[in-house]
Amino acid sequence: MSDIASRTSNDPLADRVTHPAYPRSGQYDARWTVDNQMGPNALWLLEWLAPALGLDTLRPCARVLDLGCGRAMTSVFLAREFHAQVTAADLWVAPDDNARRVTEAGFADRVLPVRAEAHALPFAEGSFDAIVSIDAYQYFGTDDLYLPTLTRLLKPGGRVGVVVPALREEPAGDRPPEHLRPWWEPDFWCFHSAGWWRRHWTRSGAVEVEAADWQPDGWRDWLRWCEVVAEESPEEFHRTMARRVGEMVRADEGRVLGFVRVVGRRT
Repeated sequence: MSDIASRTSNDPLADRVTHPAYPRSGQYDARWTVDNQMGPNALWLLEWLAPALGLDTLRPCARVLDLGCGRAMTSVFLAREFHAQVTAADLWVAPDDNARRVTEAGFADRVLPVRAEAHALPFAEGSFDAIVSIDAYQYFGTDDLYLPTLTRLLKPGGRVGVVVPALREEPAGDRPPEHLRPWWEPDFWCFHSAGWWRRHWTRSGAVEVEAADWQPDGWRDWLRWCEVVAEESPEEFHRTMARRVGEMVRADEGRVLGFVRVVGRRT
C-alpha cells in the first residue's frame, strides 16, 4: 500500500491523534485522516465497532457494504485490516473522488466506490456478508421500515453494525436539554439512546440484536478530535463545524452526548 495510509514517524500531529484504545487506527497517516474526515473520527469508531460486529472472523474477501462511507477512509480500513471486498457507497461524495483516494491508498482492487442513496441501493438480495455504517445511519435508519429493506441485502446470518452519535437517555418532552440549547439543531433529534436503538431494531423483526451499547467516555474522543480538526483541517467549513461541535461537547461533558454501537444478525 502507499504511504498515505501508514503512520509517519516523528509527526506531532500523529502524536495528537494516536489513541491507546485504537491501535489499528494509529497506524494510518494523521494528515490523511484529518484531511479526509467528515465528522467524528470514523476510524476510531469503526475500530470500536469491529469486535462487536465480528469483523476479524470474516472470511478473506468477504463482501462488505460500507454505507455512507464519506471519503472512503473506513472502506480502506475495512480492506486493509479485515481483507474485505468493500463496496463504498455514499450520496454526497462523488465516486471518482473516492476512487482516486482508494487508488492512492493502494486498494483499487478491493474497494469499489459507488454513488447511492440509502433508500435506493442498487444491490441484489443476499449480496453482502456484512454491512457497516459509521456516523451516517442516523440520517436514514430511524425510519421504521428501513432496516428490513436494508437487511435483505445480507446473506442469511450476516451482520449489520452501525455507530451513531447518540444520547445517553431519551429526553423527556419536546425540548432539548437546557444546557445544550445554544447549539441544538433540529437534526439532532435523530440522536437516540442505546435502549431506543435496541427496541427499534428488535421491533423490526429483521435482525436478532447482538449489541446496543453506549461508548464509555466517547465524548472525550469526540472533543479531542474536534480540537484537532478545528486547528488542522484544510477546509474552513470543517474547522468552523469542529469548533462549534467542540463547544457543545465540552459544555455537555458526557451528560447527554456520546456514541452508541448497534449490531444485528439477519434472522
